Amino acid sequence: MPDSTSIGASVGVAAFAANSSTTSSAQTASRDTICWLALALTEGLGPSRIKKLVEHFGSADRVLQASLTELESTGMRAVSAQALATGKALELAHDEVAKAAQGGARIISLSEPTYPPRLREIYDPPVILFVKGSVELLSEPGIAMVGTRHPTPYGTGMAERLATDLAARGLVIISGMARGIDTASHRGAIAAKGKTIAVLGTGLDVLYPRENARLAEQMLALGGAVISEFPMGTAPVPQNFPIRNRIISGMSAGVLVVEAAEYSGTRITSRCALEQNRDVYAVPGNVTNKNSWGPNTLIKQGAKLVATWEDVWEELPTDVQVALNAVQNESPAPGNASLFPDDVHSPHEQRLLKLLKPDQSTHIDELVEMLENEMSSSEIFAALFELELNGKIRQLPGKNFVKAF
Repeated sequence: MPDSTSIGASVGVAAFAANSSTTSSAQTASRDTICWLALALTEGLGPSRIKKLVEHFGSADRVLQASLTELESTGMRAVSAQALATGKALELAHDEVAKAAQGGARIISLSEPTYPPRLREIYDPPVILFVKGSVELLSEPGIAMVGTRHPTPYGTGMAERLATDLAARGLVIISGMARGIDTASHRGAIAAKGKTIAVLGTGLDVLYPRENARLAEQMLALGGAVISEFPMGTAPVPQNFPIRNRIISGMSAGVLVVEAAEYSGTRITSRCALEQNRDVYAVPGNVTNKNSWGPNTLIKQGAKLVATWEDVWEELPTDVQVALNAVQNESPAPGNASLFPDDVHSPHEQRLLKLLKPDQSTHIDELVEMLENEMSSSEIFAALFELELNGKIRQLPGKNFVKAF
C-alpha cells in the first residue's frame, strides 16, 4: 500500500498537469519550429552542430530537404544523415509536437523572437525549449539562485529571504527546482507574489522531485514558467542536470550561490556563468561547514559577497535597474535579508536570540533547560511566539528553532 507522501505527490503531479494545460496555451507549432525540433531530436546532433548545419544550408527547413549525399558531405554521422534524409526525424518531431500539446506545453525554437535573448548569446544555446507558463517571462531580467540540495537552516533562510526581496523588486528568480536551495529560492519568489522560472533536467511531464508539484503549480498561477530542453517523457537521469545548468546561468544577468559543497552541480553552474560572462554572487557561510566551501571559495576568487538584496541590485546593469524600477509595485517592500538581525527590545527575546543560531537548530527542551534559572517555560514560549511572529526566528519540524535573517 502506498504511503501518504507518495499519494500526496501523485495528486500534486496530476494537479500540476491539469493546471498547466490551462495556464499555458499549447499552440500548433510552425513549420520552422518543427524543423528545428526534428534536428534537436536527431541522434548524434547537439546544439552547436545544429547551428552550424542551419548556417551551412540557410535554414532548418533546408537541412531537412537536403539529400543524403549533401548531408553526409558536412561530416555528420551516418545515423544522423539517414534520420534526416529518410524523414524519420521529421516524423519524430510531429509526434513530439502532439505530446507537448497534450501536456499543455509550447515549443519555441532558437529562430523565434520569443526565445530568451540572454540565452541566445551563449556558446551552445538549446535550439528548442519546451515551455509551460509565460513565454514572455523568459525575456525579462532575472537572477539565477543555486546551491546544495542539503542546505543548513541558515542557507534555506538566506535563499528564501533574498529571493523574496529580489522578486518583490521585479527581478525574475531562475533556478532548477531541485531540493534544497533551489526550492527555497522558488518559494521566496512565490512569497513575494513575484515571478520565478524553473529549468528542469527532465521532460516537462516528468516533474522531479515529485513533491515540488504543488510548488510548480503555484509558480504558474503567479505568471511564472517551467521550461526544459528535453523532450516530453525524459526521465531524471543524472547526466541531464549538469547539461541544463548552462540554461539556468545563460538566462540570467548573474548567478547567486547560497551554499554548495566542494564537489557539486553548483560548481558547474558557476563555471558556466563565468564562461558566459555573467556576474557571480555568493553568500558567505560558516567556514567549519562543508556547504560553505563553494560560496567562500568563489568570494576568494572574486565573486561579489552578498548579505542583502542591495548587494545584488547595485551590480546589475543600469538598463536592467531602470527597467525594474519602472515596474516595481507601489506597496512597501518587505523586510530585507541580512546577516545581522534587527535589535530586539524585550530582554527575554534578546536572551533567546543570543542562544539561537542561524545554521544549527535548537530544540525547545534545550532552551528550557538552559534558561530554567532565568525565565519560566511560559515566558520562553511567549518570547518564542513573538520572535517567530516578527520573523526573527523560524520553527522547524519537531519544535526546533533557528535564527532567521
